[in-house]
Amino acid sequence: MSNEMHTPLKRAKGWGSAKSGTHHFWVQRLSALALIPLSLWFCFGIASLPSLGYADFIAWMQTPYSAIMMIMTLIAVFYHYALGLQVIIEDYVSDHAIRTVAIVATYFFCIIVAITGIFSVLHIAFGA
Repeated sequence: MSNEMHTPLKRAKGWGSAKSGTHHFWVQRLSALALIPLSLWFCFGIASLPSLGYADFIAWMQTPYSAIMMIMTLIAVFYHYALGLQVIIEDYVSDHAIRTVAIVATYFFCIIVAITGIFSVLHIAFGA
């Protein structure tokens, strides 16, 4: 059968969406929504410190509520960051191999930095 007999839908079959775009869109929006109260908490928390000194910040971070909220903030920030960078890479990097390597590197970077941040918060919280 020649190509002239194929409809545009038939030619597009197998080349279209991988059915993950909508999920990615909503997850990115939900992570942004989660960052609103977490960012407000962080800003008001820092603003409420008696001074911007090291000792006051450490004392604030050693409270269980602040430590838990900071860990949640770190997770949300780096997850949202990874999702956003993935979209940018997919939009602007045309070579499939380079795009795949860049996306994987982005996720590894975000995971490593998030784990480092979480470990730092736990280190401060438990005073070790």
